[in-house]
Amino acid sequence: MTDEQERVQPSGVWATAVGVARVRALESERENALFRDPLAQAFAAAGGLWPSSPPPADEAARRRRLAVSLSIVIRTKFLDDLLRQASASGVRQVVLLGAGMDSRAFRMDWPEGTRLFEVDTAAPLDFKASVLRQERAVARCERITVAVDLRADWPGALAAAGHDPAVPTAWIAEGLLIYLPADAVELLLARISAQSAAGSRMGLTLGSRGVIERFGADAAPGSAASMWVSEMPDDPVGWLVGHGWEADSHTLRERAAAYGRPISTPPQREEQPGGLISAVRR
Repeated sequence: MTDEQERVQPSGVWATAVGVARVRALESERENALFRDPLAQAFAAAGGLWPSSPPPADEAARRRRLAVSLSIVIRTKFLDDLLRQASASGVRQVVLLGAGMDSRAFRMDWPEGTRLFEVDTAAPLDFKASVLRQERAVARCERITVAVDLRADWPGALAAAGHDPAVPTAWIAEGLLIYLPADAVELLLARISAQSAAGSRMGLTLGSRGVIERFGADAAPGSAASMWVSEMPDDPVGWLVGHGWEADSHTLRERAAAYGRPISTPPQREEQPGGLISAVRR
């Protein structure tokens, strides 16, 4: 039986990872791409979203899709830069929480000795593995997959896979926290903090205030926005200080302008604290 025949098709929250791959594939085709992800198209195709996906039902839905796509592109670039900075500072452990179709192990240049852990449930990791075999993809660092539900004892599973909490780690939670209720977000952050030596780095993406009202109210059943349940705190920097991190907060609009992709439409409301967070463990 071939990998394609064995492959379990995406469903539930992790199916959104294939949609993210499609956005990254489209960005990779741009002449002035902010990043190149050569595996994204294969992930999107395996999930049935390439070369096209169903068009939005109306103009409002089209605008929402464009806004979400832009946010994915900007956050990808933001976290790529954070990981490069972490590597330059000497960090050699990376943990991707809810890794989905992330291909950073394959598309980024890593210093010798880097170990990258991809934490997710078995279904997306198995789907991903079948595509990686099909593409004959070779990781540029030591890549270790950890199949565990983030609601379970993932720190224990991560430790069993070889993660060392005594040395600094770069943690990435990209497009993840918005799908977790507030108490689960707090638990996740507490667990990250408990496994982080001084000098660890962290990159988070948080749903901006009001995003569920704007995007989720009339979201189609099964769509990404229909599964969003949490937004960022009023003071994300102060929130992270309480967990022992020194953080910087950036808005999507700010980072888009810095990357040469300015958002032309004026903000619909007063700018809130940013949903792109970089932090260092004190």
